Amino acid sequence: MSKARRQHLISKLLAEHAVANQPRLVELLGGEGIVATQATVSRDLDELGAVKVRTPGGETVYAIPELPADRIAPEDHLRRVLADWAADIGASQNLVVVRTPPGSAHVVASALDRAGLDGMLGTVAGDDTVIIVAAEGVAGSALADRLRDLAGLQARP
Repeated sequence: MSKARRQHLISKLLAEHAVANQPRLVELLGGEGIVATQATVSRDLDELGAVKVRTPGGETVYAIPELPADRIAPEDHLRRVLADWAADIGASQNLVVVRTPPGSAHVVASALDRAGLDGMLGTVAGDDTVIIVAAEGVAGSALADRLRDLAGLQARP
């Protein structure tokens, strides 16, 4: 399983279970057929920005905080998300299509929406595909080139 898919699964598990420690998360991943070490899980939690929060019962559990919708994500965050999750980026007219591993499109779309890129109206995410609508007068190919550059992907011929 790729790192992106494992991290997506970790996000899902944290949303569905009260996970108080890393060994419990390793156990839950194992239940999903994913073998991961505690060191790997620790790095994943750090990269996902997981924090410990106190539940109403007083127990502390891992959670991944959402950025407020009006907060602009730094370009470095967008660069990291695209580098980790974007497999291919193409364009047609005023549309850009970003391909991701299965179950990961929402992560890329959310980062793009929060980034507030000039020339981008918004995103629509499926399971493994994000469609980006470019603003009037902005070519999808130009926006795709910019995103490919941020992702570290090769330019298309």
